[in-house]
Amino acid sequence: MNATPSNEAFWENHYARGTSSPASTPPRPNDALVHLLDTLDIRPGRALELGAGSGGDAIWLAGQGWQVTAADISATAVARLSELANALGLSGNLHAVRHDLARSMPPAPFDLIYACYLHTPVDIGRPGILRRAGGLMSLGGTLIVVDHASTAPWSWAHPDTRYPAPEQTYATFGLGDDWEPLLLTARERIATGPDGETARVTDNLIVARCIDDAHRGPSSTPL
Repeated sequence: MNATPSNEAFWENHYARGTSSPASTPPRPNDALVHLLDTLDIRPGRALELGAGSGGDAIWLAGQGWQVTAADISATAVARLSELANALGLSGNLHAVRHDLARSMPPAPFDLIYACYLHTPVDIGRPGILRRAGGLMSLGGTLIVVDHASTAPWSWAHPDTRYPAPEQTYATFGLGDDWEPLLLTARERIATGPDGETARVTDNLIVARCIDDAHRGPSSTPL
């Protein structure tokens, strides 16, 4: 029986197999994130991305004037995103950092914290990560979580995987009365796979706002 790889090994291998995006065709942002930010009409400020990956969301936000800290466990992903930000002239707005989010977080505070498809085959204690990230939020700041609610044909996830409703997922964060949920809903879309194939999939959209910073955590990074 093959041993299950660590979360770091899984994602390092994932990105090492691929190639970096050229500055002429940077990765696209998640359309759900773009739509949500347009709808919420949030002014650019300090943003933290949990699991930046190839960096499409971070690059787009930096181009909109946000000061983005993009965290990922893969050293390869972080190095490529730093190089791409520099090539695009966005290095002043985008700081890519390597963090094992189960162990450490970038220093607070942030006005926007977002996680788009922060899924992994290794149990990393995701609810706890999002709860601790909430402790880095400034008063009035916004948390956005975009989750898979179905399995695409090209996904590494098992096709029979059952996904919780957005209300159930939000409850696992344990954010408490310091937070006000603004949106807990599911949305269908047409997704495009790595080889150009398409499929109808469902996303869960979770948006919450920090309404009391009396219990914000310290700005130090270790957990």
